[in-house]
Amino acid sequence: MIKNRMNIKKIHRKILHEMAKMSKKKIFFDFFEKKVEKSGGLWGKMRNFVAKFHLSNVRMRFLGNIEAKTDAKGRVFLPSVFRKVLQSSGEEKLVMRKDVFQPCLVLYPESVWNEQMDTLRQRLSRWNARHQLIFRQFVADVEEVTLDGNGRFLIPKRYLKMAEIEQTVKFVGMGDTIEIWRSADGDKPFMEAEEFGQALEEIMGSSTENGL
Repeated sequence: MIKNRMNIKKIHRKILHEMAKMSKKKIFFDFFEKKVEKSGGLWGKMRNFVAKFHLSNVRMRFLGNIEAKTDAKGRVFLPSVFRKVLQSSGEEKLVMRKDVFQPCLVLYPESVWNEQMDTLRQRLSRWNARHQLIFRQFVADVEEVTLDGNGRFLIPKRYLKMAEIEQTVKFVGMGDTIEIWRSADGDKPFMEAEEFGQALEEIMGSSTENGL
């Protein structure tokens, strides 16, 4: 009886694992046994069951400011805390491009990149020449990144040059993306404390007034 129940649990786990691999979204399962009957003195013989599942977006949260060094080939280890976030969300690939506003590189999990690209595409017209230039500029100079078995990835030379990276870098978690700064810039405050406080007050204060 105990062995039979253990086999059923193994089947459940296997199904969870296989279905999780089929989606890059978190899957919540509720299993409902339709009929369990006593047979041959053994309880838990399951004739059939229904797997009910719900898909919901996984909210990735990359947090932290971590220093690392590139090797002579431009390879660097993605910090383990960020790798764990990727693994838990089922992400396997990253997309890298230079930030639009700052002299740093940005790593997008593939799903986040696709969402941003879709959002931009929806706001731009294919029949507007300037819009096409904007979209082309955004998507043209990107690099697909895959981590090796040790958690390393290559930063191409042109990207090292764009971000003025020599050897030491700073990984900065930005919620659903990761920024890569040259160490000298990553050590500086991005905003002065007073300016930062005033900006937050203006943004969050107006949100509170609007009931947000």
